[in-house]
Amino acid sequence: MARKAFTHFEAVSAVVPGEGGYSAAIAVKALDGSGAPRFHKILDEQKFKTAFEADEAAALELARLADVDEEAELCWSVA
Repeated sequence: MARKAFTHFEAVSAVVPGEGGYSAAIAVKALDGSGAPRFHKILDEQKFKTAFEADEAAALELARLADVDEEAELCWSVA
């Protein structure tokens, strides 16, 4: 699991199990500890056979994450 901290949130690579395999995701939680984490499925077109593969893919995408806005939405870097 990869982790990245921002001003008010932390984001971690995550996995969501589902039909046909696993999805890569990024979970976002407030740094003050309030509220449940919010899961954002990423790489929507891809399913992974193992949780490890999905987490690896999520970690690579997490590296591209530029910020998390006030509503816990992901803000991607353009490159």
